[in-house]
Amino acid sequence: MNPAAIALRGPGALGEGRAITRPLPPTPEQRSVTLQFDDNALLPLLYGEHDRHLARIEQRLGVRLGSRGNRLTIAGTAERTEVAEAALRALWRRLEKGQGVTTADVEAALRMAEGEAENDPRLPLQDRPEIRTRKAAIAPRSPAQAGYIEMLARQEMVFGVGPAGTGKTYLAVAQGVALLQAGRVDRIVLSRPAVEAGERLGFLPGDMKEKVDPYLRPLYDALHDMLPAEQVARRIASGEIEIAPLAFMRGRTLAHCYAILDEAQNTTPAQMKMFLTRMGEGSRMVITGDPTQVDLPNGQQSGLSEALRILDGVPGIAVARFDERDVVRHPLVARIVAAYGRADTASAYGRADGSAEAQGRRGKKEQDGTGK
Repeated sequence: MNPAAIALRGPGALGEGRAITRPLPPTPEQRSVTLQFDDNALLPLLYGEHDRHLARIEQRLGVRLGSRGNRLTIAGTAERTEVAEAALRALWRRLEKGQGVTTADVEAALRMAEGEAENDPRLPLQDRPEIRTRKAAIAPRSPAQAGYIEMLARQEMVFGVGPAGTGKTYLAVAQGVALLQAGRVDRIVLSRPAVEAGERLGFLPGDMKEKVDPYLRPLYDALHDMLPAEQVARRIASGEIEIAPLAFMRGRTLAHCYAILDEAQNTTPAQMKMFLTRMGEGSRMVITGDPTQVDLPNGQQSGLSEALRILDGVPGIAVARFDERDVVRHPLVARIVAAYGRADTASAYGRADGSAEAQGRRGKKEQDGTGK
């Protein structure tokens, strides 16, 4: 297809299918663009059931969409129209490749298009990088993910830092599976610190594997998305894939291996240094975590925060940073992350302000001669 027999049209040129409810004011800032598609069979998939994909684009960008036959017209401000056009083109390319379009894909296309329109420096390539496993090709769903995938492909050690739901661990596991299937590493080692998230679970029954598996469940879930279940079990049994608590890493050298440390914010500085120094010949390491979700005892410094500070600027180490704009779970998750971020900022400002006020009172007492 050439999605884009594109013609500039006036605001009154919308079709009879999904019509604009009122004409747009003819200001210089308004623009109307018509896309023409050459496969009518794919149009229902692009538009979504009851045009829900088009409705989401309208709601997110504030544009208006109208369809007639195989033509789709976008009307709105020049910037928003450009973003909508880029997102629709990306979704159409998915359909041409035989891939489906879900609500999540629409959200991803909008994030990528908005990042490109803003010249987001985290978006490294015009052609989006992908991680290709035998089961699927995994494409980025945000500009930060695109940059992260590039780092995973090129760098020997990568830190993925940011809130939950941004795909840090999922993409790291996907890259590990791709390298293992391509024969570029001999095995994958997935590790997490066994730290309880604010709860006391008490004694866990069973052997060692049964005790630690609940902590490592997210890593198993990611693996099963990349490989058939029987293959995961076979590779674990053969040692090609190892899933172990961080404590089991001490004293080892990880050669020709792809190692992932997940939930790294819950490591102590000593544990983090121990893990990073396990790296052997032909190995790669990925360290992922969210510095805002530390479950260590009060007063205990996070090894992730310290490592990011100490290793800043060290050649061969790359850091991918995510924020709420990159959350690829339910859209409400991004708003929750943003709300907590604002609350933390306000709390920190209040503490600093209170401290300054207290210092001012102490200084006044000393000047008055009343301080002791």
